[in-house]
Amino acid sequence: MSQAVGNTALAYARAWHQVDATDRVLGKLAEKIALVLMGKHKPIYNPAVDSGDYVIVTNCKKIRVSGRKDQQLVYRKHTMYPGGLKETPYQDMMRKKPEEIIRHAVSGMLPKNKLRDRRLERLRIFPGNETGILGANVLRSWDDGTLPKDWNPQQLVRDSQRILPAGLVDKSVKFTTTA
Repeated sequence: MSQAVGNTALAYARAWHQVDATDRVLGKLAEKIALVLMGKHKPIYNPAVDSGDYVIVTNCKKIRVSGRKDQQLVYRKHTMYPGGLKETPYQDMMRKKPEEIIRHAVSGMLPKNKLRDRRLERLRIFPGNETGILGANVLRSWDDGTLPKDWNPQQLVRDSQRILPAGLVDKSVKFTTTA
């Protein structure tokens, strides 16, 4: 029998989730990502505690918006100098910085408090399919924005004891050390 009382370290363990943004609607995707970043999918959710997970978004160049937002949406920022309002239409932003479109949408879905910046740091966005070394951390992939029904927090403990998840280990790579 366990002697632990209350929420243990296992309950606060952070998992890495990956989502493919291909042909997904921007607002609905941002809503699901914000819920995972806040930790609302966990049974230990507390608004004052930052217990959310990491999220990796791939293919952000292929995201879509509903209606005529691709022609009407304008991103604004101010340089804090007189006459310093900069406006960028959605089409230009999609060409220059497509990852900022998702980051801006998710930022708007998060609560406006001191935890917001810390939660946004756990969001990693890539314009293509390549995630680099961060792909080795992914424990869960979800295509429709919801967590899988077989999600098991006890599996995190077993997976965290390995360096890489079993499906990502490449046996053909040889690691050598130089002295």
